[in-house]
Amino acid sequence: MDAMKIANSISMWIACGIPVIFVIMQAVLFARGAFRAGKKMGLKDTQMKRAMKSSVVTSIGPSIVVLSGMLSLLVSVGGPIGWMRLSMIGSVMFESIAAGLGISAIGVTLGTDTLTPEAFGMAVWTMILCSIGWVLFATFSANKMDKIEHKLSKGNAGMLTTIASCAVICVFSAMCASHLAKPVYSVFQKADQMTMSSAEKNALACFLGAIIMAVLTVVANKKEIGWLKEWSLTITILASMILTVII
Repeated sequence: MDAMKIANSISMWIACGIPVIFVIMQAVLFARGAFRAGKKMGLKDTQMKRAMKSSVVTSIGPSIVVLSGMLSLLVSVGGPIGWMRLSMIGSVMFESIAAGLGISAIGVTLGTDTLTPEAFGMAVWTMILCSIGWVLFATFSANKMDKIEHKLSKGNAGMLTTIASCAVICVFSAMCASHLAKPVYSVFQKADQMTMSSAEKNALACFLGAIIMAVLTVVANKKEIGWLKEWSLTITILASMILTVII
């Protein structure tokens, strides 16, 4: 039987739809709980609605990037699996790499060779098993984070905010640095033209994103444009993607 027929079958849509429904239910329950907690803390409805609006707007840009990744997975492992994986804890980069490593174990190259049922099964199992570590770590460490945060901040709320901000900056800096270093690394590795072009595009997207975000932030702060602050991330992601493709 054709592997893509299996991957896009109704049974796969049903099987993958069940965990997606649980994710949606979880999001609704968390939102409801946060709204109730906000009222107990004395927050006004207008404040909480404004925060929800900002969260929705900020999530649009990253969601478009995830959608583009889902399109690539749709071609590789079918629509149901791509939809399920990127609706849960998977990331675009991880899912593609995991699927490629899984099917390479039986001598099939992702995106090049014809996908066999065995290769499809290997891709799915690799994506799922390799992400179990995230779930286990979060399950057994979540209830201990308060103690860790208290020890790190030593009761200073301002220190905790600084630590969290530095952690976010470090993560994104590491991601950007890996893309910016790819062109240089590719030169030393004497990579082929396609690999070099891809590395250069990645680096260009990082530069364009940094410049566009800096300009939008300065303009939004100087002119006190609230909506621009909310939409800056989405605008930056879309603009950098489009300009990178054009250039």
